[in-house]
Amino acid sequence: MQWIKKHKRHIIILLITAVFAIFLYRYNQIERIGLYDTEGKTFEKARVVEILQDNETESGNQIGNQVVSLELLSGDYRGNTVEAVSSSSYLYGAHCEPGMRVIAEVNESDDSLYVTVYSYDRTWMLYAIVLLFLITLCVIGGKQGFHSAVALVFTFVCIVFLFLPMIYRGISPIFAAIVVAVLTTFVTMYLIGGISSKSVTSMIGTVAGVGISGILAVLFGRLTQISGYNVAEIEQLEYVGQMTDVKIGELLYAGILISTLGAVMDVAMSVASTINEIHYRNPDLSRKELFTSGIRVGKDMMGTMSNTLILAFTGSSINTLVFMYVYNYTAVQITNMYSIGIEVIQGIASTMGVILTVPLVSAICAWHLKLKKRGEMAVRVSEEIGQAQSSEQKDNKAQEEGMA
Repeated sequence: MQWIKKHKRHIIILLITAVFAIFLYRYNQIERIGLYDTEGKTFEKARVVEILQDNETESGNQIGNQVVSLELLSGDYRGNTVEAVSSSSYLYGAHCEPGMRVIAEVNESDDSLYVTVYSYDRTWMLYAIVLLFLITLCVIGGKQGFHSAVALVFTFVCIVFLFLPMIYRGISPIFAAIVVAVLTTFVTMYLIGGISSKSVTSMIGTVAGVGISGILAVLFGRLTQISGYNVAEIEQLEYVGQMTDVKIGELLYAGILISTLGAVMDVAMSVASTINEIHYRNPDLSRKELFTSGIRVGKDMMGTMSNTLILAFTGSSINTLVFMYVYNYTAVQITNMYSIGIEVIQGIASTMGVILTVPLVSAICAWHLKLKKRGEMAVRVSEEIGQAQSSEQKDNKAQEEGMA
Protein backbone atom coordinates (compact mmCIF):
# COMPACT_ATOMS: atom_id res chain seq x y z
CA MET A 1 0.00 0.00 0.00
CA GLN A 2 2.86 2.34 0.86
CA TRP A 3 4.53 1.53 -2.47
CA ILE A 4 1.33 2.41 -4.36
CA LYS A 5 1.07 5.78 -2.60
CA LYS A 6 4.73 6.50 -3.33
CA HIS A 7 4.41 5.69 -7.05
CA LYS A 8 0.83 6.89 -7.51
CA ARG A 9 1.79 9.42 -10.20
CA HIS A 10 3.72 6.87 -12.28
CA ILE A 11 0.90 4.32 -11.97
CA ILE A 12 -1.65 6.86 -13.22
CA ILE A 13 0.60 7.77 -16.17
CA LEU A 14 1.06 4.09 -17.08
CA LEU A 15 -2.70 3.46 -16.90
CA ILE A 16 -3.47 6.47 -19.10
CA THR A 17 -0.77 5.37 -21.57
CA ALA A 18 -2.17 1.83 -21.68
CA VAL A 19 -5.73 3.08 -22.26
CA PHE A 20 -4.55 5.46 -25.00
CA ALA A 21 -2.53 2.68 -26.68
CA ILE A 22 -5.55 0.33 -26.65
CA PHE A 23 -7.73 3.11 -28.07
CA LEU A 24 -5.25 3.79 -30.89
CA TYR A 25 -5.00 0.08 -31.68
CA ARG A 26 -8.78 -0.28 -31.93
CA TYR A 27 -9.16 3.01 -33.81
CA ASN A 28 -6.65 1.90 -36.45
CA GLN A 29 -8.59 -1.24 -37.34
CA ILE A 30 -9.67 0.23 -40.67
CA GLU A 31 -10.17 -1.62 -43.91
CA ARG A 32 -8.52 0.71 -46.39
CA ILE A 33 -9.62 0.77 -50.00
CA GLY A 34 -6.96 -0.30 -52.50
CA LEU A 35 -6.57 2.66 -54.85
CA TYR A 36 -4.37 0.68 -57.22
CA ASP A 37 -3.95 -3.00 -58.01
CA THR A 38 -1.39 -4.63 -55.70
CA GLU A 39 -2.37 -8.24 -56.34
CA GLY A 40 0.75 -10.34 -56.88
CA LYS A 41 3.04 -7.38 -56.12
CA THR A 42 5.35 -7.21 -53.10
CA PHE A 43 8.41 -5.24 -52.05
CA GLU A 44 11.20 -7.43 -50.69
CA LYS A 45 14.73 -6.98 -49.40
CA ALA A 46 17.43 -8.35 -51.69
CA ARG A 47 21.19 -8.50 -52.23
CA VAL A 48 22.94 -7.95 -55.55
CA VAL A 49 24.83 -11.12 -56.49
CA GLU A 50 26.14 -10.27 -59.95
CA ILE A 51 25.91 -7.63 -62.67
CA LEU A 52 24.69 -9.47 -65.78
CA GLN A 53 24.53 -6.44 -68.05
CA ASP A 54 25.92 -3.05 -67.10
CA ASN A 55 24.70 0.29 -68.45
CA GLU A 56 27.75 2.42 -67.70
CA THR A 57 29.40 4.06 -70.70
CA GLU A 58 33.10 4.86 -71.16
CA SER A 59 32.44 8.42 -69.98
CA GLY A 60 31.01 7.11 -66.70
CA ASN A 61 27.36 7.92 -67.43
CA GLN A 62 24.53 5.40 -67.02
CA ILE A 63 22.28 4.92 -70.05
CA GLY A 64 19.36 2.51 -70.17
CA ASN A 65 18.91 -0.27 -67.61
CA GLN A 66 21.12 -2.65 -65.71
CA VAL A 67 20.37 -6.37 -65.65
CA VAL A 68 21.41 -7.90 -62.33
CA SER A 69 21.15 -11.14 -60.38
CA LEU A 70 19.47 -10.74 -56.97
CA GLU A 71 19.20 -13.00 -53.95
CA LEU A 72 15.84 -12.35 -52.29
CA LEU A 73 16.18 -11.96 -48.51
CA SER A 74 12.51 -11.76 -47.52
CA GLY A 75 9.06 -12.86 -48.66
CA ASP A 76 7.75 -16.11 -50.13
CA TYR A 77 10.76 -16.46 -52.45
CA ARG A 78 13.39 -15.85 -49.78
CA GLY A 79 16.68 -17.51 -50.68
CA ASN A 80 15.90 -17.65 -54.42
CA THR A 81 18.21 -16.02 -56.94
CA VAL A 82 16.35 -14.10 -59.66
CA GLU A 83 17.16 -11.88 -62.59
CA ALA A 84 16.08 -8.25 -62.22
CA VAL A 85 16.12 -4.98 -64.14
CA SER A 86 17.39 -1.79 -62.49
CA SER A 87 16.40 1.57 -63.97
CA SER A 88 18.79 4.50 -64.19
CA SER A 89 16.14 7.09 -63.30
CA TYR A 90 16.71 9.48 -60.40
CA LEU A 91 13.50 8.44 -58.62
CA TYR A 92 13.54 4.67 -59.03
CA GLY A 93 16.14 1.95 -59.40
CA ALA A 94 19.76 1.97 -58.22
CA HIS A 95 23.24 1.82 -59.67
CA CYS A 96 23.86 -1.74 -58.51
CA GLU A 97 27.16 -3.26 -57.45
CA PRO A 98 27.83 -6.81 -56.18
CA GLY A 99 26.98 -7.14 -52.48
CA MET A 100 24.74 -4.06 -52.41
CA ARG A 101 21.46 -4.26 -50.45
CA VAL A 102 18.42 -3.13 -52.44
CA ILE A 103 14.62 -3.23 -52.34
CA ALA A 104 13.14 -5.39 -55.10
CA GLU A 105 9.64 -5.06 -56.54
CA VAL A 106 8.45 -8.62 -57.14
CA ASN A 107 5.54 -9.09 -59.54
CA GLU A 108 4.07 -12.58 -59.73
CA SER A 109 1.85 -13.42 -62.70
CA ASP A 110 0.92 -16.79 -64.23
CA ASP A 111 3.56 -18.68 -62.21
CA SER A 112 6.31 -16.36 -63.45
CA LEU A 113 8.23 -13.61 -61.68
CA TYR A 114 9.13 -10.20 -63.01
CA VAL A 115 11.53 -8.42 -60.67
CA THR A 116 12.77 -4.84 -60.78
CA VAL A 117 15.04 -2.90 -58.43
CA TYR A 118 12.89 -0.34 -56.61
CA SER A 119 15.59 1.53 -54.67
CA TYR A 120 18.56 1.22 -52.35
CA ASP A 121 17.80 -0.48 -49.04
CA ARG A 122 18.26 2.47 -46.70
CA THR A 123 15.96 1.21 -43.93
CA TRP A 124 18.55 0.58 -41.25
CA MET A 125 20.52 3.69 -42.11
CA LEU A 126 17.43 5.86 -41.60
CA TYR A 127 16.75 4.11 -38.28
CA ALA A 128 20.37 4.74 -37.27
CA ILE A 129 20.08 8.46 -38.12
CA VAL A 130 16.90 8.80 -36.03
CA LEU A 131 18.53 6.88 -33.17
CA LEU A 132 21.60 9.13 -33.36
CA PHE A 133 19.35 12.18 -33.08
CA LEU A 134 17.50 10.79 -30.04
CA ILE A 135 20.75 9.78 -28.31
CA THR A 136 22.24 13.24 -28.94
CA LEU A 137 19.09 14.86 -27.55
CA CYS A 138 19.22 12.72 -24.41
CA VAL A 139 22.98 13.08 -23.84
CA ILE A 140 23.09 16.86 -24.30
CA GLY A 141 19.70 17.57 -22.74
CA GLY A 142 19.88 15.09 -19.87
CA LYS A 143 16.55 14.47 -18.17
CA GLN A 144 14.86 17.29 -20.07
CA GLY A 145 16.29 15.95 -23.31
CA PHE A 146 14.83 12.53 -22.55
CA HIS A 147 11.44 14.10 -21.84
CA SER A 148 11.70 16.03 -25.13
CA ALA A 149 12.46 12.79 -26.98
CA VAL A 150 9.42 11.12 -25.40
CA ALA A 151 7.27 14.11 -26.38
CA LEU A 152 8.59 13.91 -29.94
CA VAL A 153 7.76 10.20 -30.17
CA PHE A 154 4.28 10.93 -28.80
CA THR A 155 3.76 13.60 -31.47
CA PHE A 156 4.80 11.16 -34.19
CA VAL A 157 2.41 8.51 -32.81
CA CYS A 158 -0.46 11.02 -32.72
CA ILE A 159 0.08 12.10 -36.32
CA VAL A 160 0.44 8.58 -37.75
CA PHE A 161 -2.02 6.65 -35.60
CA LEU A 162 -4.60 9.34 -34.74
CA PHE A 163 -4.54 12.22 -37.24
CA LEU A 164 -4.34 10.10 -40.41
CA PRO A 165 -7.04 7.58 -39.34
CA MET A 166 -9.31 10.47 -38.31
CA ILE A 167 -9.17 12.16 -41.70
CA TYR A 168 -9.50 8.78 -43.47
CA ARG A 169 -12.73 8.19 -41.54
CA GLY A 170 -14.13 11.45 -42.93
CA ILE A 171 -13.48 13.68 -39.92
CA SER A 172 -12.51 17.27 -40.74
CA PRO A 173 -8.70 17.50 -41.14
CA ILE A 174 -8.79 20.88 -39.37
CA PHE A 175 -10.59 19.39 -36.38
CA ALA A 176 -8.20 16.41 -36.40
CA ALA A 177 -5.22 18.79 -36.44
CA ILE A 178 -6.68 20.72 -33.47
CA VAL A 179 -7.12 17.47 -31.50
CA VAL A 180 -3.51 16.47 -32.21
CA ALA A 181 -2.28 19.97 -31.33
CA VAL A 182 -4.10 19.96 -27.97
CA LEU A 183 -2.93 16.44 -27.06
CA THR A 184 0.66 17.11 -28.12
CA THR A 185 0.74 20.44 -26.29
CA PHE A 186 -0.60 18.92 -23.07
CA VAL A 187 1.83 15.98 -23.07
CA THR A 188 4.86 18.07 -24.10
CA MET A 189 4.24 20.79 -21.52
CA TYR A 190 3.61 18.21 -18.81
CA LEU A 191 6.82 16.33 -19.61
CA ILE A 192 8.91 19.50 -19.76
CA GLY A 193 7.37 21.60 -16.98
CA GLY A 194 5.25 19.21 -14.95
CA ILE A 195 1.96 20.39 -13.46
CA SER A 196 2.70 24.05 -12.77
CA SER A 197 1.35 27.51 -13.51
CA LYS A 198 3.85 28.03 -16.34
CA SER A 199 2.78 24.75 -17.97
CA VAL A 200 -0.91 25.65 -17.76
CA THR A 201 -0.40 29.14 -19.21
CA SER A 202 1.89 27.73 -21.90
CA MET A 203 -0.77 25.19 -22.90
CA ILE A 204 -3.47 27.87 -23.16
CA GLY A 205 -1.17 30.21 -25.07
CA THR A 206 -0.04 27.48 -27.48
CA VAL A 207 -3.56 26.36 -28.34
CA ALA A 208 -4.63 30.00 -28.79
CA GLY A 209 -1.60 30.82 -30.96
CA VAL A 210 -2.11 27.79 -33.20
CA GLY A 211 -5.81 28.64 -33.48
CA ILE A 212 -4.95 32.20 -34.55
CA SER A 213 -2.63 30.85 -37.26
CA GLY A 214 -5.40 28.61 -38.59
CA ILE A 215 -7.97 31.43 -38.63
CA LEU A 216 -5.55 33.78 -40.39
CA ALA A 217 -4.65 31.10 -42.96
CA VAL A 218 -8.32 30.55 -43.83
CA LEU A 219 -8.91 34.32 -43.98
CA PHE A 220 -5.86 34.95 -46.19
CA GLY A 221 -6.88 32.06 -48.43
CA ARG A 222 -10.33 33.53 -49.02
CA LEU A 223 -8.93 37.02 -49.62
CA THR A 224 -6.48 35.69 -52.24
CA GLN A 225 -8.89 33.13 -53.77
CA ILE A 226 -6.62 30.23 -52.76
CA SER A 227 -7.93 27.00 -51.28
CA GLY A 228 -6.76 23.49 -50.51
CA TYR A 229 -7.71 22.54 -54.06
CA ASN A 230 -4.92 24.66 -55.53
CA VAL A 231 -2.00 22.56 -54.29
CA ALA A 232 0.43 20.90 -56.72
CA GLU A 233 -0.77 17.34 -55.93
CA ILE A 234 -4.45 18.14 -56.46
CA GLU A 235 -5.00 15.61 -59.29
CA GLN A 236 -3.86 12.68 -57.13
CA LEU A 237 -5.69 14.12 -54.10
CA GLU A 238 -8.88 14.57 -56.12
CA TYR A 239 -8.84 10.87 -56.94
CA VAL A 240 -8.28 10.09 -53.25
CA GLY A 241 -11.22 12.35 -52.37
CA GLN A 242 -13.48 10.58 -54.86
CA MET A 243 -12.56 7.10 -53.63
CA THR A 244 -12.50 7.83 -49.88
CA ASP A 245 -14.11 10.15 -47.31
CA VAL A 246 -11.01 12.36 -47.00
CA LYS A 247 -11.89 16.08 -47.13
CA ILE A 248 -8.96 17.12 -49.28
CA GLY A 249 -9.91 20.81 -49.36
CA GLU A 250 -9.01 21.18 -45.67
CA LEU A 251 -5.65 19.41 -45.79
CA LEU A 252 -3.75 22.63 -46.56
CA TYR A 253 -5.00 24.37 -43.42
CA ALA A 254 -4.54 21.28 -41.27
CA GLY A 255 -0.91 21.20 -42.40
CA ILE A 256 -0.46 24.85 -41.41
CA LEU A 257 -1.80 24.13 -37.90
CA ILE A 258 0.59 21.22 -37.40
CA SER A 259 3.61 23.02 -38.86
CA THR A 260 2.99 26.03 -36.59
CA LEU A 261 2.65 23.98 -33.40
CA GLY A 262 6.34 23.50 -32.60
CA ALA A 263 7.36 27.16 -32.92
CA VAL A 264 4.33 28.44 -31.00
CA MET A 265 4.95 25.90 -28.24
CA ASP A 266 8.58 26.98 -27.94
CA VAL A 267 7.71 30.68 -27.66
CA ALA A 268 4.85 30.05 -25.21
CA MET A 269 6.99 27.98 -22.82
CA SER A 270 9.95 30.40 -22.98
CA VAL A 271 7.82 33.48 -22.23
CA ALA A 272 5.87 31.73 -19.46
CA SER A 273 9.06 30.42 -17.83
CA THR A 274 10.66 33.87 -17.90
CA ILE A 275 7.64 35.62 -16.36
CA ASN A 276 7.38 32.96 -13.66
CA GLU A 277 11.07 33.40 -12.81
CA ILE A 278 10.71 37.20 -12.67
CA HIS A 279 7.68 36.88 -10.40
CA TYR A 280 9.54 34.44 -8.15
CA ARG A 281 12.46 36.88 -7.81
CA ASN A 282 10.18 39.89 -7.23
CA PRO A 283 6.63 38.93 -6.15
CA ASP A 284 5.64 42.59 -5.68
CA LEU A 285 5.64 43.39 -9.41
CA SER A 286 2.24 44.37 -10.81
CA ARG A 287 0.43 42.65 -13.66
CA LYS A 288 1.41 45.45 -16.02
CA GLU A 289 5.09 45.09 -15.09
CA LEU A 290 4.99 41.30 -15.53
CA PHE A 291 3.21 41.72 -18.88
CA THR A 292 5.81 44.26 -20.04
CA SER A 293 8.64 41.91 -19.01
CA GLY A 294 7.07 39.12 -21.07
CA ILE A 295 6.78 41.37 -24.12
CA ARG A 296 10.43 42.44 -23.81
CA VAL A 297 11.60 38.84 -23.65
CA GLY A 298 9.27 37.84 -26.48
CA LYS A 299 10.53 40.54 -28.85
CA ASP A 300 13.83 38.75 -29.41
CA MET A 301 12.05 35.43 -29.89
CA MET A 302 9.64 36.99 -32.40
CA GLY A 303 12.53 37.82 -34.69
CA THR A 304 14.32 34.48 -34.46
CA MET A 305 11.16 32.35 -34.68
CA SER A 306 9.79 34.43 -37.55
CA ASN A 307 13.02 33.82 -39.45
CA THR A 308 12.86 30.12 -38.56
CA LEU A 309 9.37 29.65 -39.98
CA ILE A 310 9.84 31.82 -43.07
CA LEU A 311 13.14 30.12 -43.92
CA ALA A 312 11.62 26.68 -43.33
CA PHE A 313 8.83 27.34 -45.82
CA THR A 314 11.30 28.97 -48.23
CA GLY A 315 13.61 25.97 -48.03
CA SER A 316 10.76 23.59 -48.81
CA SER A 317 10.09 25.46 -52.07
CA ILE A 318 13.70 26.16 -53.09
CA ASN A 319 13.37 24.06 -56.27
CA THR A 320 10.43 26.19 -57.40
CA LEU A 321 12.38 29.38 -56.71
CA VAL A 322 15.39 28.18 -58.73
CA PHE A 323 13.09 27.14 -61.58
CA MET A 324 11.45 30.59 -61.67
CA TYR A 325 14.79 32.37 -61.50
CA VAL A 326 16.36 30.34 -64.32
CA TYR A 327 13.32 30.77 -66.58
CA ASN A 328 13.23 34.50 -65.78
CA TYR A 329 9.60 34.65 -64.63
CA THR A 330 8.18 38.16 -64.33
CA ALA A 331 7.02 39.61 -61.01
CA VAL A 332 3.40 39.43 -62.17
CA GLN A 333 3.77 35.72 -62.96
CA ILE A 334 5.48 34.93 -59.67
CA THR A 335 3.08 36.79 -57.38
CA ASN A 336 0.07 35.18 -59.02
CA MET A 337 1.27 31.58 -59.00
CA TYR A 338 -0.74 29.31 -56.70
CA SER A 339 2.40 27.68 -55.29
CA ILE A 340 3.90 31.04 -54.28
CA GLY A 341 0.59 32.24 -52.84
CA ILE A 342 0.30 29.10 -50.73
CA GLU A 343 3.86 29.46 -49.40
CA VAL A 344 3.25 33.13 -48.52
CA ILE A 345 0.00 32.29 -46.71
CA GLN A 346 1.65 29.44 -44.81
CA GLY A 347 4.66 31.51 -43.81
CA ILE A 348 2.79 34.68 -42.81
CA ALA A 349 -0.08 32.93 -40.99
CA SER A 350 2.34 30.74 -39.03
CA THR A 351 4.62 33.65 -38.16
CA MET A 352 1.74 35.87 -37.05
CA GLY A 353 0.56 33.05 -34.81
CA VAL A 354 4.00 33.02 -33.17
CA ILE A 355 4.09 36.82 -32.83
CA LEU A 356 0.62 37.06 -31.26
CA THR A 357 1.43 34.21 -28.87
CA VAL A 358 3.87 36.49 -27.02
CA PRO A 359 1.31 39.08 -25.78
CA LEU A 360 -1.25 36.32 -25.23
CA VAL A 361 0.99 34.25 -22.97
CA SER A 362 2.33 37.37 -21.25
CA ALA A 363 -1.19 38.55 -20.41
CA ILE A 364 -2.43 35.11 -19.30
CA CYS A 365 0.67 34.45 -17.20
CA ALA A 366 0.65 37.88 -15.52
CA TRP A 367 -3.06 37.61 -14.71
CA HIS A 368 -2.73 34.05 -13.42
CA LEU A 369 0.28 34.78 -11.19
CA LYS A 370 -1.28 37.84 -9.55
CA LEU A 371 -4.57 35.99 -9.10
CA LYS A 372 -2.65 33.11 -7.53
CA LYS A 373 -0.83 35.53 -5.22
CA ARG A 374 -4.12 37.11 -4.13
CA GLY A 375 -5.50 33.66 -3.39
CA GLU A 376 -2.44 32.78 -1.33
CA MET A 377 -2.70 36.09 0.57
CA ALA A 378 -6.39 35.47 1.25
CA VAL A 379 -5.61 32.00 2.58
CA ARG A 380 -2.78 33.40 4.73
CA VAL A 381 -5.01 36.16 6.15
CA SER A 382 -7.74 33.62 6.84
CA GLU A 383 -5.26 31.39 8.67
CA GLU A 384 -3.96 34.34 10.71
CA ILE A 385 -7.50 35.37 11.65
CA GLY A 386 -8.26 31.78 12.63
CA GLN A 387 -5.12 31.60 14.76
CA ALA A 388 -5.94 34.94 16.42
CA GLN A 389 -9.48 33.82 17.19
CA SER A 390 -8.21 30.52 18.59
CA SER A 391 -5.67 32.36 20.76
CA GLU A 392 -8.36 34.75 21.98
CA GLN A 393 -10.65 31.86 22.88
CA LYS A 394 -7.84 30.21 24.86
CA ASP A 395 -7.15 33.46 26.74
CA ASN A 396 -10.83 33.92 27.56
CA LYS A 397 -11.05 30.34 28.77
CA ALA A 398 -7.97 30.80 30.95
CA GLN A 399 -9.45 33.98 32.46
CA GLU A 400 -12.73 32.22 33.21
CA GLU A 401 -10.88 29.36 34.92
CA GLY A 402 -8.83 31.89 36.96
CA MET A 403 -11.95 33.71 38.12
CA ALA A 404 -13.52 30.39 39.10
